[in-house]
Amino acid sequence: MAVSAALCWLLAAVLAAAALAKIVDGRRSRAALGAWGLGRGAWAVLVVLEGTLAGLLAAGVPGAAWAATAVLGAFASGLALQLARGRAGTPCACFGGRGRVGLAAHLRTLALAAAAAVAASTDVRASTQTLLVAGLALALAGLVVLGVAVLALAREVGELRLRLPAQAALSLADEGPPLGATAALGLPGPFDRGLAVFTSDGCPACTGVEPAVRVLAREPGLSVQVFDEARDAAVWHELQVPGSPYAVVVDAGGTVVAKGAFNTLAQLEGLLAVA
Repeated sequence: MAVSAALCWLLAAVLAAAALAKIVDGRRSRAALGAWGLGRGAWAVLVVLEGTLAGLLAAGVPGAAWAATAVLGAFASGLALQLARGRAGTPCACFGGRGRVGLAAHLRTLALAAAAAVAASTDVRASTQTLLVAGLALALAGLVVLGVAVLALAREVGELRLRLPAQAALSLADEGPPLGATAALGLPGPFDRGLAVFTSDGCPACTGVEPAVRVLAREPGLSVQVFDEARDAAVWHELQVPGSPYAVVVDAGGTVVAKGAFNTLAQLEGLLAVA
């Protein structure tokens, strides 16, 4: 029984490490699985499967060792198939994206499957209290795995958003003041560039860009002023502002050099770059 328990803990540590490695190195792990012809869903299934098995083995749940034997046997069969196809050296996603298909990986997986089979051969029925403790431990392990997975996916989404090209502000010739016209905005000076931001009450997009406007207001040589649709209705009418949020950039002489509707800090910076 002591040997069986030790093997179960060893297998639980290995499976937990494999699941965690796939989460931390999610992008390369999914790419490695793609080389096997598996889609993105396979990554999530493997993470959940390995994490769940690790929790079951650590808790000593009856049948967990048999399940681990079957899963590890399937992994070993998959590696053997890849080797037979001459794909040695390709990513295997065993422990994230760094593992490689090879004889060593195949033998390691076979050894783990054999260890699981030995542990399963001495598997006994657990008491009700043990099952309750096992269920609690499994639930906690699942929460930890889920939390780490969510954080990893959030990081992946953030990286993808950083790779997306920034969209320019929408600038139409027949909306807003004509380029080259003089706009009497009354911006506090002196300044090299003036930024007039037009917002409205009850506009969610306007509320969302307020931090971006505050960031730009700290830029040296840039004078920033916000014009509310109700409070500054005369300025809105004079400049023919089509809606909010909208921005007009003027030079030191008050000449309109850029304009457009925007939703992000990057789009505002784009207008200033155009100016």
